[in-house]
Amino acid sequence: MSEGDTNLTSVLETARSGFEQLAGRSIEAVSSVNREETGWVFAFEVVELARVPDSTSLLGSYEVRADSDGNVIAYDRVRRYYRNRADEEA
Repeated sequence: MSEGDTNLTSVLETARSGFEQLAGRSIEAVSSVNREETGWVFAFEVVELARVPDSTSLLGSYEVRADSDGNVIAYDRVRRYYRNRADEEA
C-alpha cells in the first residue's frame, strides 16, 4: 500500500487484527488515533478481567505503534483501571 493509498479504516483494521493476535485479547474500543511521520499510534481499550457485574471489570489501555500500513511494530500497556472508575488509576 503506498502512502497516498493509505486510508484510516484499513490501517486501523490491520493494526487491530495484529494487536489482537499478538496480545491474545479483543479490543473493546479505540480511544485515540494519531498519525506520525513513520506510522500510526493507537490507543486501544481492552477487557483484561471480566467480572460480574460488568462495571467491576478490569480494563487496560494499550498504546500501539504501527507502520504506515498498520502493521503493529510495538505495543505497551500504559494504564489499568476498573470500568466503574475510568477516571482513576487502578
